[in-house]
Amino acid sequence: MPVTARLSKRFYDTLGDEIANDLVEWFNQVDATYRQELREQNDLNWARIEARLGQVEARMGELEARVEARIGQLEARLDVGLERLRSDLLKWMFLFWTGTALTAIGLTTALRT
Repeated sequence: MPVTARLSKRFYDTLGDEIANDLVEWFNQVDATYRQELREQNDLNWARIEARLGQVEARMGELEARVEARIGQLEARLDVGLERLRSDLLKWMFLFWTGTALTAIGLTTALRT
């Protein structure tokens, strides 16, 4: 919203209408020029911000891909570890129950005789 410069009646009376109007016109032109320069500067700054945001988004995407890959590797290692633990538990359970069954059979046989 442009603001139009105005001067007091006394200023017009002192300098005359033509000079006062020229001065007002000059003030308004300066104001319009500064507004346009400010608008252009703001547009340039906004373009820089958007470019930086694009870079940040790209880096975030790369980081997300790296994190997802690392999580996949950790999940694979966890799966291998759990499978190894399961097989070890089955082996030890088999040995325990075999030993227990043989002991029970031995005791039963010894008590019958």
